[in-house]
Amino acid sequence: MNRRRDVHGILPLDKPVGFTSNDALQVVKAIYRARKAGHTGSLDMVATGMLPVCFGEATKMSGFLLAADKLYRVACRLGKTTTTGDSDGELVAERPVPRLRSADVERTLANFRGEIEQIPPMYSALKHQGKRLYQLARQGLEVERPPRRVVIRELRLLSLEEQGMELQVRCSKGTYIRTLVEDIGKRLGCGGHVCALRRLEAGPFREEQMVSLQRLRELEGKGAQALDPLLLKLDRAVAAYPAVSLDQSSLIWYLRQGQAVLVPNSPTEGLVRLYDCRDRFLGMGRILDDGRIAPHRLLFSGRGEKRAAGR
Repeated sequence: MNRRRDVHGILPLDKPVGFTSNDALQVVKAIYRARKAGHTGSLDMVATGMLPVCFGEATKMSGFLLAADKLYRVACRLGKTTTTGDSDGELVAERPVPRLRSADVERTLANFRGEIEQIPPMYSALKHQGKRLYQLARQGLEVERPPRRVVIRELRLLSLEEQGMELQVRCSKGTYIRTLVEDIGKRLGCGGHVCALRRLEAGPFREEQMVSLQRLRELEGKGAQALDPLLLKLDRAVAAYPAVSLDQSSLIWYLRQGQAVLVPNSPTEGLVRLYDCRDRFLGMGRILDDGRIAPHRLLFSGRGEKRAAGR
């Protein structure tokens, strides 16, 4: 009998091409036989790379990963625009590509660094009057979408060819790389679309930490003792936040009752990671205006693991 089990931790999955994020999640959840799991930030089917999968109590940390910056490497095809903004869509326009030099492209890219506005694509999971935009797009409908403000922290030209280029993009949450490429292509006067996209980083998780689906399938027959060591500790998702140790069990008790507590020498604002006297991660707290720490996102009281080493 294939019984589900309690699994807690974060798997930095290397999503393969041709899978939706939910497809990949369901495969990984089945391999781990996990009762509870969720992914943090969708990747298109044509995209590959970092898709953190949170198991069990780690799902309480998923919001921090959704809000984190992402790093992408994207290959762009110039001169052709598609219905979806990537190579999965139908061709809607084709224009000659001007003779571009790196300096020409760099001048254009300068317009897209920093805080910019994007109009979300019709082929997206955003909702309009209760329906997903991609559902409307498949019916041949287009609706007005309000622009959104996003931040492009890094936009670097990696290579330039006659019909395309490769970029590296570090951006805030909510950024549509397909829209960015389309807008850049429009500025260059020829249009363009994404032909390959790979997410290299999500928040604190790096490319070298990713685990492939093939690797998981190879280990599946060896059971939990082979699979579970691949999981990262829950507090790795929030490693950027300062840590506070609670030396008194009474403070932990009050926090679990939803009450704020006073901990000497704590930060004066923002969110903090909370640990007990044995260095076990308790969850996240929020500094109030009066300096006390209020519970923000606590783990189940029976769950606790040692602080993750490093960042």
